[in-house]
Amino acid sequence: MSGPLASPEFSRDPYPLLAALRERGPVQRIPTGNGRTTWVVTGWEAARAALADARLSKDTARFFADRPSTRNLAPAVSRTMLATDPPDHGRLRKLAMTAFTPAAVARLAPRIHEIAGELAEALAAGLAAHGTADLMEEFAVPLPIAVISELLGVPERDRAAVRRWSNTLFAADADDVVDRASHELSAYMTELIAARRRDPGEDVLSGLIAARDEGDRLTEPELVSLAVLLVVAGHETTTHLIGNGMLALLRDDALRARLRADLDLLPAAIEEFLRYDAPLTVATFRYATEPLELGGARIGAGDVVLVSPGAANRDPARFPAPDAVRLDRGRSTGHLSFGSGPHHCLGAPLARLEGRIAFEVLLTRFPELRCAQGDGEEGDGALVWRRTRLMRGLARLPVTTAEPDAHRDAPLGTP
Repeated sequence: MSGPLASPEFSRDPYPLLAALRERGPVQRIPTGNGRTTWVVTGWEAARAALADARLSKDTARFFADRPSTRNLAPAVSRTMLATDPPDHGRLRKLAMTAFTPAAVARLAPRIHEIAGELAEALAAGLAAHGTADLMEEFAVPLPIAVISELLGVPERDRAAVRRWSNTLFAADADDVVDRASHELSAYMTELIAARRRDPGEDVLSGLIAARDEGDRLTEPELVSLAVLLVVAGHETTTHLIGNGMLALLRDDALRARLRADLDLLPAAIEEFLRYDAPLTVATFRYATEPLELGGARIGAGDVVLVSPGAANRDPARFPAPDAVRLDRGRSTGHLSFGSGPHHCLGAPLARLEGRIAFEVLLTRFPELRCAQGDGEEGDGALVWRRTRLMRGLARLPVTTAEPDAHRDAPLGTP
């Protein structure tokens, strides 16, 4: 992607641009540099409608069938369940969702607590030895990676490579770099599936290999594609929920103290973190299969439509004081960070559980945790935002338990 949504400034702070677009109207045409007519949806009402509109297709294979492309993405990456429409999408989702039922997710809680506790102790040792530590590298990234890897049966020795390939898929890198990572991850998952077929275990991947529904089962390409999707989507969103949420807490002493005093507020806080600084700034690709009107805009057949949960979640028409963290919105705020409609995130219950455990462990284990430097400072202790095509998250969040200095807190409304 090129244009304003791919700029370094947008990666660091997308909200000024998104707000400016929304002020002009909930659906705006934007330049992309590829010659296609592209719209971005920034208003909450229009975004929710778009996410459920069957006229906005996610079938990328159909879209690019008669459009020459120089890309060489692995089919397991370019044709995941996210890139299908009904009825194929419903069939794939039904076969996959048994791993993410509320009961199945609840059974994971003790192990997630154990992993989070181990990471917290390692973080504490690093803080004691060096005075500062990177909360992303030491906690927010490895927790979801460990959980989804154990679910899928990815050996510990391979997790660093899986993480690297996944990160590259979202990075604003050259196309050939992203394409190469897609093939490496696809090849790895193909080998892992073959190993699980020879020697089944209790992991989700073994269950998907055996999964049937009224005689239907996943084909080999579908298995590989679903495995790739689960490992990528299974940690990226949760990592940034933890990182973005902790940054909001580190900027607000009163809110941090309030949550430490009453951990029962964590579910509401997690929903608000998801709304306030959504891990997904722009949802995945959609295009219009026929002319339609959305948010007052007349969209033509074949036009690309990008829905922005990050913008919709800060729409003042839906959320009073949208640029502030408020726990009085209730749990059902209607944020769109997990999408809406038929493509609502399958792993949302797992992400919420991991987030609740992560914040509980960090708040109780590190009551004096704070950012190592103030916003806008440079150097090893500076915040670093990831350059990605879709995600909103930190590459580095340096923290300390040392005495605060004069610039320790920035205004909460500053992303």
